[in-house]
Amino acid sequence: MTSVVAISAVGSTSELPGEASGGAREHATPTGPSGGEQPVGRVGRTLAPIRASLMRTFTGQPTGTPQWVVDLEQGDDRGFFGPGSAAWAVHGDMPTIVAGIRALLTQALHPGALAGVHDHSRYREDPFGRLSGTIRWIFTVTYGSRATAVGGTRWVQKIHERVVGTYPGPDGSPVPYSASDPDLLRWVHLAFTDAFIGAHLVWGKRPIPGGPDAYVAEWALAGELMGVEDPPRTYADLQMQLRSYLDAGVLRNDERVDDVVRFLRKPPLEPSLRLSYPVLFRGALTSLHPDYRRLLGFSRPRGPVVWGTKVLLAATGAILGREPAAERAAKVRLARLDAAEVGR
Repeated sequence: MTSVVAISAVGSTSELPGEASGGAREHATPTGPSGGEQPVGRVGRTLAPIRASLMRTFTGQPTGTPQWVVDLEQGDDRGFFGPGSAAWAVHGDMPTIVAGIRALLTQALHPGALAGVHDHSRYREDPFGRLSGTIRWIFTVTYGSRATAVGGTRWVQKIHERVVGTYPGPDGSPVPYSASDPDLLRWVHLAFTDAFIGAHLVWGKRPIPGGPDAYVAEWALAGELMGVEDPPRTYADLQMQLRSYLDAGVLRNDERVDDVVRFLRKPPLEPSLRLSYPVLFRGALTSLHPDYRRLLGFSRPRGPVVWGTKVLLAATGAILGREPAAERAAKVRLARLDAAEVGR
């Protein structure tokens, strides 16, 4: 999936090389996935349960920095992306929370991608184990060294080898699918890229160096790592390739899609997150292209959804911090490499 990310569909990515995401060692520094310092005093005590719930959802642990994030400080190269890249701007900003929901909704419209989730995923039993695994893959490729990014991707590809089966075609006859199928890999990459750039264009705070075209071009590299052939490199090409699936009649809504949408609409969240999640879900729906939204069976949500989502993302950023801990770890690696270069 682009795994790919997986967010999608084809098997969990929560066990990349090294420790499983849920079992990462904790560190004393009270930072969350976004790297901000933990609030102190009465306000801090009030926000602590929400912060812990968010961190448990995103990283698999309520406190501390996961070991895999700390390990991004290691490596002997600068990585595929860096400060000033479009990938850092988009993936380091808060709209990624909405983008994850939007990507899942879009990916579910492809019966092959959905079959992978339905047949091989434990998303009902452990939906946030999958989420933390997805975050890990994204941040590893975005912020890690090239060797770390390639290694993490190869691990995901090994998982994909087991994800095969069939799904019912339009006439009821079985259609074979494989998570490693080039067309399915392409669809997941397209849906992911569109979701993240789409959410950022609505709610992003960080300017994107080079704009949407730069992000699509940069993240094409992640698609190529996963085996996507000739991924789009401009925003217009991204939209054209996405549209081709709709025009060809590949995408559809059926009982399985409705089941996944019901789950995404009301997932088993911790109590402190249940009131805010509907705002994010409505934000994801609002940001979707009307054709995909209609195919999912929704109309555009009413009310000040964009504004409400903006407020919620700002509050979440205030709780977690604006800079991802993974980004800070990458900067430590880059500073070490720069110092070594100067010392030569």
